[in-house]
Amino acid sequence: MSGTISDHANLEHARQQRISRKKDFTQDRLYATLSICCLFGELMQITVTSGFLAISFYLMALIVQGLTVISNKDRNSKVFLFGALAVVFHGFSVYGVIRTNDGYQFGFFEISTLIAFSISSLVLVSSIRKPLENLFLCLFPLAMIAIVTSFILPSAFPATDLNVGLATHVLTSVLAYSFITIAALQATFLAFQNRQLKNHVTGGVITKFPPLQDMELFLFELLWVGQLLLSFGILAGFLFIDDIWGRDGVIHKTFFSMLAWVVFATLLWGRHYIGWRGTSAIRWTLIGFAFLLIGFYGSKFALEFLLS
Repeated sequence: MSGTISDHANLEHARQQRISRKKDFTQDRLYATLSICCLFGELMQITVTSGFLAISFYLMALIVQGLTVISNKDRNSKVFLFGALAVVFHGFSVYGVIRTNDGYQFGFFEISTLIAFSISSLVLVSSIRKPLENLFLCLFPLAMIAIVTSFILPSAFPATDLNVGLATHVLTSVLAYSFITIAALQATFLAFQNRQLKNHVTGGVITKFPPLQDMELFLFELLWVGQLLLSFGILAGFLFIDDIWGRDGVIHKTFFSMLAWVVFATLLWGRHYIGWRGTSAIRWTLIGFAFLLIGFYGSKFALEFLLS
């Protein structure tokens, strides 16, 4: 009898221990979930704060550069200081927007702010040795818009796990797109400069532009780097993305990226062997950029806003 009572007591004790362990496990999961939520909340707060600071410094750099152009003065060091601070905070904002609890978010507006950050960084660094400050007047407003839209219009698409292969494809593609976008802006400025010179306009904004030959040289430097990165990006896509021709959106992006690659390869060949320059260089650059624009943003826009 005493043995039976003892067995019942042991069973009851074991049952109580299981219940206690279950409660502890549940509490631990609850605490872990709350900790993750708090950490995510803090990250979002940092992201929004960084974005606000980036917009503020972009705006200050934009105002200073605008006043510099209007007053026909030389370079203003405050533009580079404000621009550098804007890019740093923009980088924190980009990381907070793209990095989520479920992986990496590469939606339409998330990738837009990443590209805007990349372009602003590249132009800012390049402007140390080349007079590119006037590009800030076009780029910084776009960067501010990209930050705002990434906050208020988050993507509904699921996040992606980022392995080494996919990271290589994303990085090279973003850098290629950034260099070619800068080249397209440079081609636009070059077209404006050509038109002003043909119309014998030698005063005003045109005086802030570098010599025509330097503008063309920088254009082709950008195109060579962009073409090399675009080649690596396309190659990485074929190597690391499964069923690249069968996935929605990817096939269109790949097709137009390859069209752009052919256009830029033709332009660089024509420059080297035939001596293409001026209007021909401008036209081919903008056509290639248009193909990239359609392939990248066109496919993403269709998938996220028209077909979803």
